[in-house]
Amino acid sequence: MQRSNPHTTCNNRQMRLLDFSPRPAHIKWLLDSDPSIRWQVMRDLTGEAPDAIAAERSRVATEGWGAQLLARQSPAGSWRGGQWDLVTLWSLVVLKDLGLDPASKQARKMIDRIDKRLVFKPLNNRPFLHGETEPCINGRILGIGTYFKEPNDALANQLLSEQLEDGGWNCEAPRSRRSSFHTTICVLEGLLEYERAGRKSAAVTKARKRAEGYLLERRMFRSLRTGKVINKRWLRFSFPMFWHYDVLRGLDYLRKAGIKPDGRIGESIETVLERRHQNGRWPLNLRHPEHIPLEMETSVGRASRWNTLRALRVLRWYSNSIR
Repeated sequence: MQRSNPHTTCNNRQMRLLDFSPRPAHIKWLLDSDPSIRWQVMRDLTGEAPDAIAAERSRVATEGWGAQLLARQSPAGSWRGGQWDLVTLWSLVVLKDLGLDPASKQARKMIDRIDKRLVFKPLNNRPFLHGETEPCINGRILGIGTYFKEPNDALANQLLSEQLEDGGWNCEAPRSRRSSFHTTICVLEGLLEYERAGRKSAAVTKARKRAEGYLLERRMFRSLRTGKVINKRWLRFSFPMFWHYDVLRGLDYLRKAGIKPDGRIGESIETVLERRHQNGRWPLNLRHPEHIPLEMETSVGRASRWNTLRALRVLRWYSNSIR
């Protein structure tokens, strides 16, 4: 299979991207939604005043999806509905993605329950926020622990020590020495949160840059050796993502990390554009088998506010960089 040239692809689409902006109807549709969507639209797409954004964000704790998910935490600290540690982890990740203010009294009550009551019994009762053994899980725990409570230096150092020679991470290591996109994106997101909480260091920055290079050298979804698409599911977008990688998740990470786009993401940007329906909205392409005790949004094939918000802010980041 002949690989397309991302620079050429980007140039062919450059005017389309520069001219692209969501129609007022798209913004209205996004704002006619949950507070977790609204405050991020105000921050990322419409540029509202900080006080207005903060006021809307504060509603995540008391209204809509955020309040519903908080209410389903048990007094013991976990969320039920499957393997307790994973359902709890995914619920915390979603609360972070919703933008629950960690300083709110609801967030403080939630994280205190976890900090005081949840342990990994097979690991000598290691506290939940201290992590376990797999880097894909620990990357997530580093991120949520940093966001809701405090940075965990020991967990961050453990992750740094587990980085593979090709730049990423893999939960199958050391048996496998080849990195996994899934594990790598989970660790990258955790390290970025850790850095932004005041733990910036040469070692962490170097590790993140190496891992970002791992993704970019593979054009975000292609085999370095053959140039073929590694997994076609990565070209379809979902929310929540749980531990799963996809192109939109990868691009949204690069945006948050402040990476300047270059030709290596051209095909990924094309993929985002191609997933947009004629009505200017992005659908929910698939659902992953994992779950949390909360139903959000829509069914597969229907317009997704989460995917639309994430796609629009990625396109805005990209188009602003090439003006």
